Amino acid sequence: MSQSALITTEQLAPILGDPDLRLYDCTTYLEPAPEGSDVPYRAVPGDKTFAAGHIPGADFLDLQGEFSDISSQHFFMMPDVAQLEAAFGRHGLDAGKIIVLYSIGTMMWATRFWWMLRALGVDGRVLDGGFDKWKQEGRPVETGAPKFYPGTTFTAAPRPGFFVDKEAVLAKIGDPATVIVNALGPQFHRGLEPSRYGRPGRVPGSVNVPAATLVNADKTLTNLADAEAKFAAQGVTRDKDVILYCGGGISATIDLLLLTRLGYDKLTLYDGSMGEWARDPALPIETD
Repeated sequence: MSQSALITTEQLAPILGDPDLRLYDCTTYLEPAPEGSDVPYRAVPGDKTFAAGHIPGADFLDLQGEFSDISSQHFFMMPDVAQLEAAFGRHGLDAGKIIVLYSIGTMMWATRFWWMLRALGVDGRVLDGGFDKWKQEGRPVETGAPKFYPGTTFTAAPRPGFFVDKEAVLAKIGDPATVIVNALGPQFHRGLEPSRYGRPGRVPGSVNVPAATLVNADKTLTNLADAEAKFAAQGVTRDKDVILYCGGGISATIDLLLLTRLGYDKLTLYDGSMGEWARDPALPIETD
């Protein structure tokens, strides 16, 4: 069981001054795309909300700006290892440190970085409830620009299979040893509402475990028994290869974190998700 993927506010507070702590605000905001634009949304880094308030000592990570493949037509695509090594190194992150990731409003930005780091062979921890819970509890808050950690040489030890492309997903449709899980809301899974990603609907045969149903009102993740029941109800079992997707490869990492904590180990993320799938007319799509 990978219990250590999470850290609570109670566990973080006493180690804030630890010289080995590397604490990062990972927040991005999705804002409406300009009228007539062919992108699903604008990705806006959370540096302004960081400056307005962050956990003392934290640094800020810009997912789309520094940690994504900006040559891709899709947002938030995993870039090559060399780009990630350079970017994480600039921010003082290495495997020997206590790495804590958090975000504002939703944990999915922190869980995305957690999954990316796992793919590089590094285990970080996600702050359960994020900055929202920290602030609600009246814990200390700092304002202003990041002070930065000393740069490091970040050396990845990539673990294959953490990300797959559309060809891999297409090849697994109908495979009895695989379950494909959509983390978007049921209205989008069923194709009942227009999608900002393109064609409404889902990857054929995929099941629905919305990330939103795995999160409590206080922004913390649901307990493991509840998560286990929700996945089991959709036929997501430990003997299956499990492919997760959502809109942009972000909210599905909430599902991935809980599945990892439950001891599932045959997990992968379809990085392009519906941002890619819905726009490619050559790919099959299913609606209710």
